[in-house]
Amino acid sequence: MKNHAISIAGAIALFFSFGILLPSCGGGSDTSGSSSTEAKEPPKSMIAEEPEPIEVSADGSTVTIHLTGDDMMKYNLNRIEVKEGQKIKLTLTHVGKMPKEAMGHNFVLLQPGVEPASFAAEAARFKDNDYIPESGEGFIVHTKMVGGGESTSIEFDAPAKGSYKFMCSFPAHYVNMQGDFIVN
Repeated sequence: MKNHAISIAGAIALFFSFGILLPSCGGGSDTSGSSSTEAKEPPKSMIAEEPEPIEVSADGSTVTIHLTGDDMMKYNLNRIEVKEGQKIKLTLTHVGKMPKEAMGHNFVLLQPGVEPASFAAEAARFKDNDYIPESGEGFIVHTKMVGGGESTSIEFDAPAKGSYKFMCSFPAHYVNMQGDFIVN
């Protein structure tokens, strides 16, 4: 009976010692005052500096646009506002990993009144031309098609005041990848 009582006492002592030792091994609660479910922010020195999506030159004559597209068929911008006559420098970067044959992206600025769905239906026939109709109709300007990790840039003058649509012409992408290009 005495041996049995010692075994129970030993088991209790062992149980409590694990309760004391485990937190010191990282298995216990956080004593820093923050909740363990909160996301920890990386040190600022580890965060890459990314340019603002839209930058205007000091004299207002040039607008630089950093547009991105991803593997989820999304642009980072769905509205771009510029002024009539400004020089536009647009860079499209595909921030995903998929190749352009499977998940290509471009930027197409449509002429006024052209609907993305109708343009996309026509563009789908022109795979060998990066899904841009060879007629040259329906759009003002476009970039080349890019795949994961690639970038392309174009420069153009902002068109006349008005509301325009921009889109990706890769088949079916226009559903998620379109936006308003407003010229004031």
